[in-house]
Amino acid sequence: MKNVLLIALFIVVATMQGQTNFEKGMTKAFNLWEADKWDEAENMFERIAKAEENQWLPSYYIAQINSLKSWNEKDQTVLKAQLEKAQAHLDIAMAKSENNAELIIMQAQVYTNWVAFDGMTYGMKYAAKIAELYEKASALEPNNPRAEFCKTEWAMGSAKYFGKDTTPFCKQLETALELFDTFKPKSEFHPNWGKERAKQAVESCK
Repeated sequence: MKNVLLIALFIVVATMQGQTNFEKGMTKAFNLWEADKWDEAENMFERIAKAEENQWLPSYYIAQINSLKSWNEKDQTVLKAQLEKAQAHLDIAMAKSENNAELIIMQAQVYTNWVAFDGMTYGMKYAAKIAELYEKASALEPNNPRAEFCKTEWAMGSAKYFGKDTTPFCKQLETALELFDTFKPKSEFHPNWGKERAKQAVESCK
């Protein structure tokens, strides 16, 4: 009986140690990111991704960092490298976690990066896919504020592009903002971004 208890205790301690290492690494990566050390944070996420083969979160954040860096990038060579890296890590994450609304949203964001860079070239290729991805994410997690907000933001942008009235979308933005107040991420490391952007969008509607 004593041996059984010792084995059980060893398993628990080993599991806790593994979780602690992951948590320490993720905390360090987020601290670097918050300190505006994007490259160091990305490198840290890459090391975690290699060490934690079953975790999709490190690859998700590598994709997000490269997506965020690409919004104002004018050099096509740099943009291509960043978005290809984002896509590669999204593919890795999706292989680990299927039908994951957060990954689907990030995929739509990466496609939007391409459209924002060159709408004439990539609009026809990705516009419909982006709308479909947001619809899928929203269907998977109806109470996910990022799904609702990004879906509405994309629809508003499309309406504006085609010269349509965007006023009807303002109520949907308010609904999305309300979802941020009730949404609880699964852990401190799960995606929880978007509320400030949603606030700004609601204010712009007013």
